[in-house]
Amino acid sequence: MTQEKVATDPGLSRAEVEARVAAGQVNVTRTPTSRPVKSILAENVFTLFNGILTVCFIVVCLLGDLRDGFFFGVVVFNAAIGIVQELRAKRALDRLALLASPETAVRREGVLAVIRPEEVVLGDLVIARPGDQITADCVVESTIALFLDESMLTGESDPIPKKAGDTLMSGSLVSSGTGEARVVAVGADSYASRLTAEIKRHSLVHSELRAATNRILVYLSWILVPLIVIILLGRIGAYGGFAALFDPNDQSYRQALIDAVASVVGIIPEGLVLLTSLAFGVAAIQLTRQRVLVQELAAVEVLARVDVLCLDKTGTLTTGAIGFHGLQQLPGRDDDLVGATRALAALSTDDAGNATSRALSNRFELGDAVVGERLAFSSLRGFSAVSLSAAGAGDTSTTWLLGAPERLLAGHPESLAEAHAIAATGRRTLALARSTDAPSTLLDDPALVERAEPACFVILEETLRPEAKGTLGYFAEEGVRVIILSGDNPHTVGSIARQLGLGYEAVDASTLESDEDLAEALANGSVFGRVAPEQKRRIVKTLQAQGRSVAMTGDGVNDAMAIKDADLGIAMGNATPATRAVSRLVLLDSRFDRLPEVLLLGRRVIANVERVSNLFLSKTVYGIVLALVTAATAWEFPFLPRQLTLVSTLAIGIPSFFLALAPNRRRYRSGVLPRVLKFSLPTGLIAAATCLIAYAPLRVALPQSEARSLTTIALFTVSLWIVSVLARPLSRPRVILVASVTAAFVLSFVITFTRDFFMLSFSLTPWLAYVVVIGAVGASGIELYYRFAKRRGLVVDRA
Repeated sequence: MTQEKVATDPGLSRAEVEARVAAGQVNVTRTPTSRPVKSILAENVFTLFNGILTVCFIVVCLLGDLRDGFFFGVVVFNAAIGIVQELRAKRALDRLALLASPETAVRREGVLAVIRPEEVVLGDLVIARPGDQITADCVVESTIALFLDESMLTGESDPIPKKAGDTLMSGSLVSSGTGEARVVAVGADSYASRLTAEIKRHSLVHSELRAATNRILVYLSWILVPLIVIILLGRIGAYGGFAALFDPNDQSYRQALIDAVASVVGIIPEGLVLLTSLAFGVAAIQLTRQRVLVQELAAVEVLARVDVLCLDKTGTLTTGAIGFHGLQQLPGRDDDLVGATRALAALSTDDAGNATSRALSNRFELGDAVVGERLAFSSLRGFSAVSLSAAGAGDTSTTWLLGAPERLLAGHPESLAEAHAIAATGRRTLALARSTDAPSTLLDDPALVERAEPACFVILEETLRPEAKGTLGYFAEEGVRVIILSGDNPHTVGSIARQLGLGYEAVDASTLESDEDLAEALANGSVFGRVAPEQKRRIVKTLQAQGRSVAMTGDGVNDAMAIKDADLGIAMGNATPATRAVSRLVLLDSRFDRLPEVLLLGRRVIANVERVSNLFLSKTVYGIVLALVTAATAWEFPFLPRQLTLVSTLAIGIPSFFLALAPNRRRYRSGVLPRVLKFSLPTGLIAAATCLIAYAPLRVALPQSEARSLTTIALFTVSLWIVSVLARPLSRPRVILVASVTAAFVLSFVITFTRDFFMLSFSLTPWLAYVVVIGAVGASGIELYYRFAKRRGLVVDRA
């Protein structure tokens, strides 16, 4: 802590500080940032399906062959992926901080002390200095030309003047001047802390794919428990009834339980969640190479179905920097601008300069002019000033004033009208004037300012991101509505919109008081200026209430809550920590043109996951039908668990892995779950019927091991055809995929190790030809239904 003696208001005494610390009136916030680790672990590990599959695995370990327990690997991978992703989100939320200032200056007992923000107490006298961040809410007691940058909180890019009695909100920055302010709210009661606490509330992005998968799992959970009871009863009946359970010499109950495990494993689509997460994860890795950070896997999907994109102007469409556009002479004047350029060179080298002086720096030459007295810019005065004299001119000097046209051109209506015309184009217009009076005298006599002689206009403009126009054009072609929301002047925002090809007049959002006014304005326009942070949230919610899927981009804290509420929040890489933490995507290099790549990957994920969902749910359907029919008829289950694992791996797992990652540019179509069910239910029924028809004579005519082996061939045949129709159009890689899994299945019967491992056996008898024919008939049924479904729009081959 550094200290400096001062001769002003002494501030709090040591005893007063200690009393406030004892009372807990310190600038420390102790709020939970996210869910605890144990909650994340419990949610991903202790699920209904994990529990059921774990019980099945234990049964296999205790009573059967461990080779029948390979299905449990999917449980481990599913849980691991979910845990890792949520722990990443937790770390991002835990690091969230709006108050990035490393120190705060306060006065205590007549000593200026520089302390950490958490050491500030209620009633402290804060000394606001240029560059400081306000770390607790304060009320101003005295100022000297104090201006605050509240853009992080309100979106207003211009510095705000503060006078005695005004509030300084925590999170704002001192852009110029100094002041003394009394702390009135600390810790959780401060503005920044309240906003941070609201931002930190844990929420997940809405994913239609995840929602559809969850609904499928819910439906299955409703029927699974009674189904397991029916399966167990059927298996016990098939292996000698309940009496066998109490006969120590009868081991048939072991086979009954293994059959039950096989039935349950056949029902649960254990790989669906894994493949969905894998598709999201691979897309996220590819986006990372494009400098796009995906903070929640499902966010990759969301942009593909977004139909409204809300943009903050500053930092998103523009670079956030002010650029010099040029000088323009006044109407009817043809002055030599040499003196003006030297004046601008002097004004741009002011150490206490603002964004305007930085925009002018290094553009003009001072020449041999000598800089004299300076007058710093003040929004209350509306101008800055500098005195210049020629080398060797003695006391002869000219004062140059740079500031608002309304202030410097009040006595020149024609020039003022021209300044307004330039401002209407969206450019920031300043007036440069000269006077024979010293800068210090201008403070005391406003009439002297009015008598200053206008010299020229200085025109500034915000720098558009070069990629912005092309990117917005791309989204327009894709049917995505773009809405610009900015805290800046509507004229400026409207000009930026016109440069980007958005043909709307800017609306002054400060005039929109009710939700009805807001909804009407949204219906008629898409460019808004003077938008308050809360209005951004209301706009997002209004659009969502209309059934729109909304993405919101931004970089300031003023955007954070709207970004959090949107269906998809996107932050620029230079955004504040709060905004980055609540966003789902972060454009690390702040390049807006990265979004089309996100859109394409999102489309690929949605279309491909829908495609592979058909595979997994077809398996679930035929698994349910086989379990119920064999339980009702007291048949042995047609497969061992490992045989189902073989078919699932070759005809579902491996193909779905490649199909989930294949290119797909199909536009988003709502209704994923209904389409999946309309395809998977009939194909699952066809597959179940194929197995039952094949197994019915085999179970009587052949030993059980051979009957199961031949039925596995029938199941693989029909499952392979489901893969082949979903993989269309059959490009060379997809033909190779289908051929490869077919060859692997044949080899599993030929190679001694795999044949013994999966308990496969067959002989060249008419029964082999029988199951091949039945499998071909089942495949024909799949083909016929596929063609019907394609005509009805239930399956789409190409994007």
